[in-house]
Amino acid sequence: MATQMSQKAVQELEAATVRFCGDSGDGMQLAGQQFTNTSALFGNDIATFPDFPAEIRAPRGTKAGVSGFQVRFASREIFTPGDQVDALVAMNPAALITNISDLRQGGLLIVDSESFAKGDLEKAGLPANPLEDGSLDGYQVIEVEMTKLNRLAIEGAGLGTKEGDRCKNFYAMGLVYWLYDRPLEPTLRYIESKFKAQIAEANRKALLAGYNYGETTEAFVSQYKIAKARLKPGLYRNVMGNTALAYGLITAARQSGCKLFYGTYPITPASDILHELSKHKNFGVYTFQAEDEIAAVTACIGASFGGAMAVTASSGPGVALKGEGLGLAVMTELPMILVNVQRGGPSTGLPTKTEQADLFQAVLGRNGECPLPVIAARSPADCFDCAIEAWRIAVQFMTPVILLADGYIANGSEPWMVPNLAELPRIVVKHPGGFNGNGQPF
Repeated sequence: MATQMSQKAVQELEAATVRFCGDSGDGMQLAGQQFTNTSALFGNDIATFPDFPAEIRAPRGTKAGVSGFQVRFASREIFTPGDQVDALVAMNPAALITNISDLRQGGLLIVDSESFAKGDLEKAGLPANPLEDGSLDGYQVIEVEMTKLNRLAIEGAGLGTKEGDRCKNFYAMGLVYWLYDRPLEPTLRYIESKFKAQIAEANRKALLAGYNYGETTEAFVSQYKIAKARLKPGLYRNVMGNTALAYGLITAARQSGCKLFYGTYPITPASDILHELSKHKNFGVYTFQAEDEIAAVTACIGASFGGAMAVTASSGPGVALKGEGLGLAVMTELPMILVNVQRGGPSTGLPTKTEQADLFQAVLGRNGECPLPVIAARSPADCFDCAIEAWRIAVQFMTPVILLADGYIANGSEPWMVPNLAELPRIVVKHPGGFNGNGQPF
């Protein structure tokens, strides 16, 4: 279904940054991901920053339970998801109060006005309604009765009130799609493939209703248009850091003629590497979920001794537990990769918050004299190249290598130009051969 060009004025922009935020059950991650995929298919360069709460489903409507997804898209090459937000979509008071400081002065603030009742304000710890006390005078505030309008849009779909209100993220999505002149077709295809008929129909109606609201309401005086980016010619796909890293590990194994053994213990934000690798057993990938971090690293030591490409991954707390095993791999000169997807804070840390504070741990965090190479990915797409480089260094110098990423790089996404496998260099692996008369390896 093609969207029609708006009759309102259109402003040309070079780049824009949008953030969706709401309760952790409001579907903000889905909204952000769909907006990202649509912008990537449109041809913009993109950078994203998903941000979800560390708490396990904090009380609804509280500041601790706010989830957000930031998308920066541009007609030129960009390298970060942006420091300030041009448009903020806040689904409740808690989302507004925790994110408003990142909205630039004069920026666009879209709120679900029906979620600003007295009870909602109390849950967010607000003494007064910010929509009424003048505290938002520096922004373009667009109050939308989103809950009511969404319910009207999906009437007849056969969903209960609670189920129907879950479509509200698609209503907000449709409105922002209109605002930035995004095509609806990719998300409509996603809806049809992802949801059962009844829910798919409701989500489709909500998306179209949000889009049409933007076109018909007098609240918006103009649309914004961002042209396609002039990127280097090639085949591109939108890729997250953990996915790119998994693809890089598979490619490195193939280029070196090794089987890939991935032994790990699940930990946020590194777990998605295991999830992705477990889908690709057809490429000779062996995944092993160990009972703890120590078992994971020692299993990799055994796999490396047996000639496999051995990889383990964790975050700061788990890397601490792997330290002794890593020292053993250094002593025995066994090539392997340890991926540290860093997260915030000491001890067990903050699982869903990003940080880049494990450098000293990576370089120095082992007992005795135990040096090893440490490399770091600079972006989600760069994880692919870094995985290959880590394995090249590991087998060239027969040593473990630590590859650093972080929560933002792991869960963020950007366009990645799919490489031509035939053009990638081979990785030569030379293991010591034979045993001496005492049955010991040379």
